[in-house]
Amino acid sequence: MNPISSRLTSASLLPIPHTISLISAMSFSSSSSSRSLKVPTFKEEEEKLRQVLKYHNQTKHSFTNYARGPRGLDWANQPNPFRRYLSSPLLPLLQQDGDDSVLYSSLFDSSSLPPPKPISLSTISHLFLHSLALSAWKTTGASTWPLRVNPSSGNLHPTEAYLISPPIPSLSHLPFVAHYAPKEHSLEVRANLPSSFFLNFFPENSFLIGVSSIFWREAWKYGERAFRYCNHDVGHAIAALAVAAGELGWELKLLDGLGSDDLNVLMNLPEVSEIESEHPDCLLLVFPKGDRDVINIDYKGIASAIREGFTSLEWKGTPNVLSKEHLRWDIIYNTAEAVKKPSLISNSSLIDASCFRGSGVVSRSSYKELTVSQVVRMRRSAVDMDGVTFIDKSAFYQMLMHCLPSGSSTKGEQLALPFRALSWDCAEVHLALFVHRVSGLPKGLYFLVRNEDHLGDLKRAMRSEFEWRRPDGFPEDLPLYMLAEGDCQRLAKGLSCHQDIAGDGCFSLGMVARFEPVMREMGSWMYPRLFWETGVVGQVLYLEAHAMGISATGIGCYFDDPVHEVLGIKDSSFQSLYHFTVGGPVLDKRIMTLPAYPGPTSDV
Repeated sequence: MNPISSRLTSASLLPIPHTISLISAMSFSSSSSSRSLKVPTFKEEEEKLRQVLKYHNQTKHSFTNYARGPRGLDWANQPNPFRRYLSSPLLPLLQQDGDDSVLYSSLFDSSSLPPPKPISLSTISHLFLHSLALSAWKTTGASTWPLRVNPSSGNLHPTEAYLISPPIPSLSHLPFVAHYAPKEHSLEVRANLPSSFFLNFFPENSFLIGVSSIFWREAWKYGERAFRYCNHDVGHAIAALAVAAGELGWELKLLDGLGSDDLNVLMNLPEVSEIESEHPDCLLLVFPKGDRDVINIDYKGIASAIREGFTSLEWKGTPNVLSKEHLRWDIIYNTAEAVKKPSLISNSSLIDASCFRGSGVVSRSSYKELTVSQVVRMRRSAVDMDGVTFIDKSAFYQMLMHCLPSGSSTKGEQLALPFRALSWDCAEVHLALFVHRVSGLPKGLYFLVRNEDHLGDLKRAMRSEFEWRRPDGFPEDLPLYMLAEGDCQRLAKGLSCHQDIAGDGCFSLGMVARFEPVMREMGSWMYPRLFWETGVVGQVLYLEAHAMGISATGIGCYFDDPVHEVLGIKDSSFQSLYHFTVGGPVLDKRIMTLPAYPGPTSDV
């Protein structure tokens, strides 16, 4: 009998798809924004969507075939993980923390966060040090490599960041655009701006951060699937910046009314070979918490100022070469073109910060007495889990509570930190949880519905025999459901490319997004943004795990359609976009840790 067709009951083990056995033998903040998009013609949008679906299906892993990638790693052409702009002025940032960081357990309570701090050399240094900087160096034998505060698939770091800022005391007396250089923890000044840019369009004491991706860094190792991983990392970076900003009393919001072409001009992304080029991802507004409830963003005026003024600026610096030779994966660049964001044609949009809220508290005692600074800089991606560590169900519930977009509600509005940084109104991503070692909670398959408006669609899309039963003693405002009881360690490992780490932790999960309907409603440009949302969720889980004294890691390698088969998903209404595991880490004692700054003197 095919085990996938057998009925799931609370008394039975969860089935593994028959193909596992075979292999084992071998938007936006304002509701009007989606209506004000400059929409391509129906034919153009259908063609873009076809390209996105082609990419997504072509880059799925299966039990019999992995997505196309290099046959081996070309170490001689491993991309330089650090982009530099040669000959541009370098402004060093402060490498040391102050001692006034808030406790991590208070981070998600809006009333516990400090009042806004002024923009200064100290606060800008703090923002980058706790979001995109190096966190340590690792060394063993003849090998030395850096780690960063923000996670990245394979530690390859395709994400680049640009600061667009008014004058900052002790840094620059003029408004400027600068590239952030994490190895040096410095700003490379690319151009000075006219003073009118910030005065005309943005609130006082605010600034911008632009984010871009170099696909080649991930494609060097992962081939065609790299576009997915780059967008996971954009989400990681957004969340890391939002948390670091929150610690300073600042808010962060994705300005999604500008198009990709506008961002390209704003950041003056380098005109190099296409393979080493930077794809414009997003623009983030950082502004002081509580100064004003509603901020009007004049997208039309901003776009006009960028197009008319930025092309004539005197841009400094020449981008370095990352590799001597490359292997081009055409489908990545074709898909990146298809998902470029168009501009809004509406004059403006509103950011309503008055509705931002904190997250619910289930078990504050689950956290260690660690500050936000300590947690974000100690974050690591676990390589192995010990297979014995348990967490209490109250800690598990607390982690999931902080994964809710609205903080402590079954509604899907993205109002809690860091989800309120995103620009689409409601969450599109849910969590299918494989519970292995949670004290007081039966092993089994669970589901966290992060937007209960999707609950009916999820039930119709998934297996009819799932129980959808609320666990005993769970918080009433946590929309967690048990689907089936049973030991699913072997299942979790099998689905995650046979990786033990998926079954040896306390729990693992797949992030299941409402998929094709979102793109048909809003546009193909939502494809990368769905991955961004998964990256934001992943960064929350990383920080939650470390704040509780355990660890976590993202899992990009999983068998897509077998995951859907287990859940009963038969079409592209929902798709699994990212896997994750949380548990007790196994530490490799052969590897020595060195401080992030100053790092090794030789190039690495």
